[in-house]
Amino acid sequence: MGLDIFLDTANLEEVRQVIPWGIISGLTTNQKIFLREKGADFEGHVKALVSLVEGPVSIEVTPSGTRDFVDEAAEYTSWGKSIVIKVPVADGRALNTIARLEKAGIRTNATALMSSSQVLLAARAGASYTSLFFRRIQDCGEDPEKAVATSRAIIDRVGFKARLLVGSIRDAEDVDRAVIAGAHIVTVTHKILCNMPYHPKTEETIREFDHAWEEFNRSESRPQEDLVEVGWKGG
Repeated sequence: MGLDIFLDTANLEEVRQVIPWGIISGLTTNQKIFLREKGADFEGHVKALVSLVEGPVSIEVTPSGTRDFVDEAAEYTSWGKSIVIKVPVADGRALNTIARLEKAGIRTNATALMSSSQVLLAARAGASYTSLFFRRIQDCGEDPEKAVATSRAIIDRVGFKARLLVGSIRDAEDVDRAVIAGAHIVTVTHKILCNMPYHPKTEETIREFDHAWEEFNRSESRPQEDLVEVGWKGG
């Protein structure tokens, strides 16, 4: 399946900036992310995000009751075919919700997962995506790379349709660690993604090459006899 990179934001300007890079194939949001978009009309904002992103857009539903959850999920997915419903997995009710939504043709993203056991159950319930929270696992004193690797092995061994999505990424090194461990997808904030192409040595090298090119252009414009006089042989 290769690797996909999702953008973890609900900010329209951040999406507009990064989409032209050609590396983003989906979007993840949650309540904390939407809190930053104060004053935005939720439905209109989600529709705007969907119009910008060519790929799945994960939206989290809040009601705790399964019936209310399913009803709200159905409303959200009516706003766009690419919408995926995030279901936090804390108990059997969440697994039941995932199963019901998937049977109804609504794709789900089992979220807030901290263990491979949770991934196993969510994948078995039919989740389209299973989201491990990489650094939050580490915050618990557990090994996030082991959780990713074990979860990926389970998905591959059983043949679940679920794709392993890794979030709670706090720096570029986390991205590398999650990918090497076996993530199908990493979801990254705008700030981290914008920092990833940068390296001070790359900047230094580019300046060196630019300076060399300027020198070359100056020497090319000098009369040939002057170049011979200073010992320039063209080599």
